[in-house]
Formats: sequence, C-alpha cells, structure tokens
Amino acid sequence: MECTIGGTRRHLVDVALGQRDLGYEVGVVVSTLRDESFPPDLERMRAAGVKVHVLDMLRRPAPWTDFQHLGRIKKILRNFRPEIVHTHSSKAGVLGRQASISTGIGVRVHTPHTFSFLFEALFSAPKRWIYRTIEQHYAKSTRAFVAVGSGEAETFAKAGFIDPAKVAVVSNGIDPKPYATAMPSEENFGLDPNGPLVILVGLIYAAKGQDLALAALAEAGLEQVQLLCVGPGDTSELKAQAKALGVTERVRFLGPRNDVPALMARADLLLLPSRWEGLPYVVLEAMARGMPVVATPVDGAREVVLSGVTGFLSSAINAPSVAAALREALAKSREEWAQMGRAGQERVAKHYSLDSMVRGLDRVYLELL
Repeated sequence: MECTIGGTRRHLVDVALGQRDLGYEVGVVVSTLRDESFPPDLERMRAAGVKVHVLDMLRRPAPWTDFQHLGRIKKILRNFRPEIVHTHSSKAGVLGRQASISTGIGVRVHTPHTFSFLFEALFSAPKRWIYRTIEQHYAKSTRAFVAVGSGEAETFAKAGFIDPAKVAVVSNGIDPKPYATAMPSEENFGLDPNGPLVILVGLIYAAKGQDLALAALAEAGLEQVQLLCVGPGDTSELKAQAKALGVTERVRFLGPRNDVPALMARADLLLLPSRWEGLPYVVLEAMARGMPVVATPVDGAREVVLSGVTGFLSSAINAPSVAAALREALAKSREEWAQMGRAGQERVAKHYSLDSMVRGLDRVYLELL
C-alpha cells in the first residue's frame, strides 16, 4: 500500500492484525514515505507475525521507479504465494494488481479508499481522465471491490465501469474504548474556556476541507466558535487564509498529535468539512467518544451521522452550508449534545465495530475462494 497515512493506514493495520487473529498468513507491502510515525505500526504487525515488506512507492507517477517496484512486488508474490492479493489506494492498486496479473498469483481484491479521479480540487481534468482510464482497465481483472461504506459503494456505481456484482460493502470499524475512556487534555491552547470548541482532525489537504472550516468560522453567528485543527501537513496557506478572514485568534493549528482522544474529550463538537471520503474513521471515533458531529454530506458521513440524532449534516459542501450546520448544532443545549453523544456511541457499538470489519472481509475472501 502506498497511501500509508490517515484512515487508509489505520485500516491496513487493523485489518492485518485482525486477519492474523483469525489464523491467516498475512503479508503486507507498504511505503513509509508519507508518515514518519508509521514504523511503530510496522513493528506491531511484525510482532503479530505479519510479514512486512517496505517498498517506498512514490505517490506521483514515476515510470522507472514504478517499474522497479513492480518487479519487487512480483518477486514478493512468488515467494509468499498468497491466495488473495488485496490492494489499497491508487498507486499500490495498480502495481499490486499488475504484479498479480503478470505472475498469475492470487485472486485480486481492491479497496480504493476513494478514487483519485474524483479529486477535482487536486488534479487537472486530463490527469483525472488518465487515472479513470487506468482504473477502468484494471477493474476488468479485479474479482472484488471493497467499499468501506454504503455511500462509497454508490460512488462505485456512479463511476460506470464497476460491475455491481463485484462490490462488497465492509464498513470501517473501530475499538471505541480509547475514545470513550480518554481524559480531557489539560491544555487550554490560549482560548476562551467558556466558548464553544470545535475540533477538526485530518491530513492537511484540499480533500479534508480545512479551508471550508475557516471560511465558515467567518460567517455570521459563529463569532464565538473556536477551532482546533489537528493533522500533518503544510498549514501556511491556511494560516494566511485565517488571517485574511480575521479568525486567527480563534484557530489553533496543532499539527500531528498522538493524543487525539484527549483532544476530542476537551472539545464540544467534531467538524468534518471534507470534500471526499470513504467512511471517515474520525467520525466513528468522535461518536465513540460521545460527541455530536457536524459534517458535509460526503460518502460515509451520510450513513453514519443521523442528522438531528447523532449530529448534523450540511446541505452542501461549501462554507455557507457548513456554517449553517454549525449554527444549528450550537442552537442545541449541552444536555441535547450529551443525548446525541449517547446515540452516537450506541450506533458505533452496533454497526461499526473492529470485529465486524475484520469478519466482513473474511466473508468476502471465503466467497472468492
């Protein structure tokens, strides 16, 4: 897997460890270039008996390097002889499936974690056309596609080149305990302790919509809202935007943190202003904590967040709509927030457990074999 960061990384580690618990022989081929905190996860997998191969795949197209990496993956497949070759994300999805095709080894399963050709804010139209053409080509030789939520399965259908019979929905799942039991962070971040505090967690880039969150904070009726922005990435443009909007004093960019459960426990609401998602782990984590969620109507959020019950969905993916959803949330009392939080906890426990995700994938594999 190339995209070893954020939810995709989390998914890979949880699945690999869960499959070992079920008695499978598991091998992973991963890149460590995008997240310097990944090595401890590799050690956890190795300690559990997962065969870990580090192959520093580049996110961008790099024909000569990609060709060399393809050769190494083929060698790994010949040595390991897996029955299932399950690829994740775009670059690794191409290299892994091509290696399987070339060697004739393994039944091919692919989890895209959203398709790159959907990212209008990241790639030009010609690039998206190329990415779509590549995915369409490999779809023909892929036995199963795994959607991490029903919303993502709908997106697969809209792509127009994936046979619906090949699609299996296996929703992301989590262990709720670290979030439900976390003690609130004692940091005050230099913010007003009596003002509403919203937390946004995610990689800093256009897909996660941090720019929409900042623009929403500048809207009328949200003058007291404070924001913790957590996640790795370059924040220089966002800081400039915050300054231009006059919201700098109400925003804290915390960078990557290893105490997200404690930060969630410190905040009042989770904000997910994303432009694209599969099924966001951060929403499940916040609901496990007992926090209401304010989210854009992206894949995953539409099925997890029950508007008015566990949180609020904006009517569209833009700053005014996000602001309107925040105003709706802030109009509720803290008692109503607590009631929503309890409903969220029940929903996660019932539908989005770690065990249900691992066993759901197990059923997909057994059907294919």
